[in-house]
Amino acid sequence: MKKHFSRRDFLKLAGGAAATVAGVSLLPQFLRKTLMPDQVVNAAGDYDLYFAGTDGWMYNPPPHISPYHPDVLAPAPFTNYMFGFRDVTHYVDSVGGPTAEEKVQNQKMKAQHNAPFFWVNQFDPGNPVDFKLQVTNLGLQIRPDLTDPHTLHWHGFRNVIPFFDGEPTGSVAIPTGGFFTYVYRPRDPGTYMYHCHVEDVEHVHMGMTGIVFVRPLQDGQSFGGFTKFAYNDGDGSTGYDREFPMFMSEVWLKARWNGAHIQEHLWADFKADFSLLNGRVYPDTLLPNSPIDVAASTKSLVIQTDPDTGDLIPNAGLEHLQNQPHSALVTCEEGERVLLRFANLGFREAAMTLAGIKMRVVGRDATPMQSRDGTDTSYYTDTVLVGAGESFDVIFEAPAHSGGSGPDTYVLYNRRYTQVSNLSDGGAAGQRTEVRVYPNGAIGPQAYFNDAVLY
Repeated sequence: MKKHFSRRDFLKLAGGAAATVAGVSLLPQFLRKTLMPDQVVNAAGDYDLYFAGTDGWMYNPPPHISPYHPDVLAPAPFTNYMFGFRDVTHYVDSVGGPTAEEKVQNQKMKAQHNAPFFWVNQFDPGNPVDFKLQVTNLGLQIRPDLTDPHTLHWHGFRNVIPFFDGEPTGSVAIPTGGFFTYVYRPRDPGTYMYHCHVEDVEHVHMGMTGIVFVRPLQDGQSFGGFTKFAYNDGDGSTGYDREFPMFMSEVWLKARWNGAHIQEHLWADFKADFSLLNGRVYPDTLLPNSPIDVAASTKSLVIQTDPDTGDLIPNAGLEHLQNQPHSALVTCEEGERVLLRFANLGFREAAMTLAGIKMRVVGRDATPMQSRDGTDTSYYTDTVLVGAGESFDVIFEAPAHSGGSGPDTYVLYNRRYTQVSNLSDGGAAGQRTEVRVYPNGAIGPQAYFNDAVLY
């Protein structure tokens, strides 16, 4: 019997249950051949990165806050519910074991916070190459009643094609089991952030957030003695030796608990209990990154995974941070230039202070600090005020080492005191980390983005 394209089929298509190149897996089989040629249908696997959206568990330290923290549903050693993304780009079939796609599906309920760091080269008209990011929605294991779709919105991307914007009313939202491929031509270097834009107050707070940045075209050339740059400055003024992300987010325990226990709350009552840097709170911010797959980290910071399950591999003794793999520790040698990429997807302004070292603000919201006629408007400060949804590119020059044993330590912290600590015994659990300065030649060059050497 001939199947007709009904009004209901049309509404499903228009509402985001189907898409073109990027979401062809969502189309019914009888529509694929009608609406698209085979080569377009088969193009869905062509991507640079592949992320999966789901839920999971994370860890935050004491004190006990009844009944929200730790959540009684959380398996040890975790404490709180979350949503998030996982980087599943590099999964491969195991000989005699699970396939790559089976490993992807196995990541349901194993979200990461913050979401993976990734970066893109500035679009080069002389060598036009699009950047493609595929996202799949694995669904929510704790809340299967929530059939929320997901999107990936690149916050601050200029003149984005609405179809690839990730804002669900004008774009495509990804239902459970579907996927969509976002296509970008990033023309403006600098630091950005990304997040799910479906029920965005909830999904942002629950953890579907991360940093993305664009490397300038002049990277790899020599200006002012540098080959790595924050912007296309032409003179090396934004050149640096090392770079570190400082991604700010928050946890309101009541909202996280309510999310897991099918309870309601008013977002107007928002009160963050934990303020995080790179998905952790102090002193966990000082602990190392989870093991990094350096060879694979060409477009994102790739955490090593179990070859059979695809699960993130934590450091021995740090199993509680399995799903929070990013350190916020900064290490450098005297005289080096260090780029800090600040981005805030919490709901409150942060006042990030580096005690004892001047910082030079060279960019804000992925825009270099210069006037229209090219006049340098960068400035020095010890405190950067980062509002919700804002980003800053900041460079400091490491001071001379004191000559003592070990590194000289400087504190980088949020000077808004309600966010630097949760007021527990010992002052733990806030947006605080350290900058450790070593003598020249002591630690060697940075091996990868966010590489901090521990001695």
